[in-house]
Amino acid sequence: MAEDLCISNGGKAEKYQTLLPQIKSLIEGENDLIANLANISAALKETFGFFWVGFYLVKGEELVLGPFQGPIACTRIRKGRGVCGTAWAKAETLVVPDVDAFPGHIACSSLSRSEIVVPLIRENGKVWGVLDIDSENLNTFDETDAHFLGEICSLL
Repeated sequence: MAEDLCISNGGKAEKYQTLLPQIKSLIEGENDLIANLANISAALKETFGFFWVGFYLVKGEELVLGPFQGPIACTRIRKGRGVCGTAWAKAETLVVPDVDAFPGHIACSSLSRSEIVVPLIRENGKVWGVLDIDSENLNTFDETDAHFLGEICSLL
C-alpha cells in the first residue's frame, strides 16, 4: 500500500468503512506485529484526530505500553485496573462516555474525557492486548466505534 491515507469527508461510519480496507491492505503481507500496531495507531489518529490512540500488550499480569500516537502514556497497567485493565479482565469492549465517572480510572492525562478500549483476543479466547483510544471530549465513542474497531482488531 502507498503511504497515503484516503480519509472520507462523511460521517463516522463512512470514515471507518473507507479506513477498514486500507488497514487490511496496510497490514497484509506484513508479519511484524509492532509495525502493524504502529501503522494502525497512526491511521486511526490521522483519520479521526483522536487525542490518544495506542496498544497495550499483555506481559505476565500487566499490560505494557506498545505502539501509540499522542502524548506520553502510562507504561504499565495491572489486570483489572482502569478502563484498559478492566477490558482485559472482562475480555470485552468498554465504551466510557465520561472517564471521571469510571471507578478506578487511571488518568494518564487529565485532558482525556472519554475512552474506548477493545481487547485483542486470540482464537482460544485469551486476551493478548488492547486497543485504547482517548478523546478530549465527553461522549465521543459509541456502538459504531465499538463495531468497527472490533473489526480492525480482528485483523490482527
